[in-house]
Amino acid sequence: MTKKDAFDPLHHAHRIVVKVGSSLVTDEGRGLDEAAIGQWCRQLARLAQGGREVIMVSSGAIAEGMKRLGWSKRPSAIHELQAAAAVGQMGLAQIYETKLREQGLRSAQVLLTHADLSNRERYLNARSTLLTLLHHGVLPVINENDTVVNDEIKVGDNDTLGALVANLVEADLLVILTDQKGLFDSDPRQNPQARLIEQARAGDPALEAMAGGAGSAIGKGGMLTKVVAARRAAGSGASTVIAWGREPDVLLRLAAGERIGTLLVAPEAKQQARKQWMMDHLQLRGALGVDQGAAAKLRAEGKSLLPIGVTAVQGDFSRGDVVAIRDGEDREIARGLANYSSAEARLLCRKPSAEIAALLGYMAEPEMVHRDNMVLMRS
Repeated sequence: MTKKDAFDPLHHAHRIVVKVGSSLVTDEGRGLDEAAIGQWCRQLARLAQGGREVIMVSSGAIAEGMKRLGWSKRPSAIHELQAAAAVGQMGLAQIYETKLREQGLRSAQVLLTHADLSNRERYLNARSTLLTLLHHGVLPVINENDTVVNDEIKVGDNDTLGALVANLVEADLLVILTDQKGLFDSDPRQNPQARLIEQARAGDPALEAMAGGAGSAIGKGGMLTKVVAARRAAGSGASTVIAWGREPDVLLRLAAGERIGTLLVAPEAKQQARKQWMMDHLQLRGALGVDQGAAAKLRAEGKSLLPIGVTAVQGDFSRGDVVAIRDGEDREIARGLANYSSAEARLLCRKPSAEIAALLGYMAEPEMVHRDNMVLMRS
């Protein structure tokens, strides 16, 4: 397999989530490393200017807060961790905003919690916000909202958060920058003969056995969390790279297809994974009946389903649920994610999209079901 073939998921990735760990951002806990953050921001800007869509998931708020508060040891009490996060988040957001602005790139801070990603409506709201930011050329910098969560409602670590964000925005690639060169078949700190795994299949159970090991005193994650994150990201078709964050121009070289670190390839392409997920729903919450014209456009042209083409609404469903789309003979011709609840959909039946805001008081999307969130059923 050639160099370009092996890293093809990187070379062709359009939407990329980059996660950087605490030990890199904070120079092993000695405060924010402005030079390193500046280098990543320069690379992020280059990628964005080249037409890529990039999201940064950055650790470091608690570590920076510890430094500002003069704490040398990571506290165990929840309220002290929350206080450190509140203090450190100010500096973390400020430095990213400054460094990205120097590169001519606008940025936005987005703080997420587990509830934002587990509640379907909040999930879709977060997704819409991030996609809107990307559409307007704004680079989102994401962290978990550590000031308000506790262990029962935490995502847990930013490797997991990076994977969840990759799923949320349907990224092509997750890049996890860490203080290790990649995944080895054994711990390189204990075995000098340890071999770097250059490429493997995300989700391979053997990888988790290789990973093991705890995180640093500054951060919380270890190599195991990165391997598990890669498995999670692969569920939506995103491949993952685990690489050393101090590697010169690591993001630019990865985007060019160069072999760096470990590539964990998603077994299915993004659209295939998403459509298979919808196809695998055995129990649907409801259905939308459509007229002959809408059915023809869905089948032949792959168009989105607009409210004006909907003739009937069955069942009780929420925004984001998978619903069936049925033609006039009650045959399921497609299924997809509903942009509106069943109660809202009933109000919108046979109405043009221009009237959505007047009828509901707001407009989430102009479509009832967008074509990107729809799969046609085999006849």
